[in-house]
Amino acid sequence: MELRPAVVELVVPDMAASVAFYRRLGLDFPEGAEDAPHAEAELGGGLRLALDTEETVRSFDPEWVPPTGGHRCALAFACPSPAAVDAAYAELTAAGVQGHLAPWDAPWGQRYAVVLGPGGASVDLFAPLG
Repeated sequence: MELRPAVVELVVPDMAASVAFYRRLGLDFPEGAEDAPHAEAELGGGLRLALDTEETVRSFDPEWVPPTGGHRCALAFACPSPAAVDAAYAELTAAGVQGHLAPWDAPWGQRYAVVLGPGGASVDLFAPLG
């Protein structure tokens, strides 16, 4: 069996808010994606990010309910510098995105911060220190 990662899927409670959020992070969703039940953006290397509404998932899995407790998943976005992590966090939180962990110098050698996207998806921002 030969498998390769191709799609990261997020189930979102609000497609318009989610598309706007990920566009702010630099992803290129097609025009009209904010009104669609399913939307995709290329991530590079053949990998795509797919957003599906809760209603879309329930259309083929009527028993589906959102997971509870903790973060459902995390996406990590590389920034060009430690200062860019701080700037991205400041810009996102000023725009109303919920901050979760303000920028800090992580012991693994990166400047790191975490915001929460629509529906509570954890989005990490990072850059190597030094």
